[in-house]
Amino acid sequence: MIPLFLRELRLALRHPADTLASVMFFVLVAALFPFGVGPSPELLARVAPGVLAAAALLAALLPLDRLFGAEAEDGSLDQLLLSGLSPAGIAAAKAAAHWVTTGLPLVVATPLAAALLSLPGAAMGTAMVALALGSAILSLLGTAGAALTLGARRGGVLLPLLVLPLAIPVMIFGAAAIEASSSGLAARPYLLLEAAMLALALPLAPLAAGAALRGE
Repeated sequence: MIPLFLRELRLALRHPADTLASVMFFVLVAALFPFGVGPSPELLARVAPGVLAAAALLAALLPLDRLFGAEAEDGSLDQLLLSGLSPAGIAAAKAAAHWVTTGLPLVVATPLAAALLSLPGAAMGTAMVALALGSAILSLLGTAGAALTLGARRGGVLLPLLVLPLAIPVMIFGAAAIEASSSGLAARPYLLLEAAMLALALPLAPLAAGAALRGE
């Protein structure tokens, strides 16, 4: 799994367009949102938790449809499945690489997006933790969804329809944690709920993705 994970990282560094597109989408949504609701700092701070959670969720979805697609087209995915590595291990390595190359840059860009939305500085750390947990869950769910839609006609359209409903609780708890922190309340219960969801998705999502890959 480790060589496969490192290979995915090298490919991402060689072709950084997906990472840049996700980060730029995330920041641009935060920058454009004040034009829609007005420049009032109080109003922006009130809606910032939901905007940050939703924007990060949508930004992390952008590169998911190519997670297995290129390797399925050139036959390298079949070679990986025949190499002796378990399909669930392949999916886990893909999910980890997706989070490092997409989720982690979004977390790094969170302070900039939060500043554009006038989020209080006291909630900045909570926002980064909430989006780190949420993006990790999305990487796991998205890997399972990408494996399930692999080979399907218009799989790029089906993938968001499959993943987004499952990711709604992630967005709710992430936004609730950020809102609680910005209001001076305890964000720990919501972060623990996100951590519990991550603990549940960590073994189940790779197994589901591996079963879908075996079906291919």
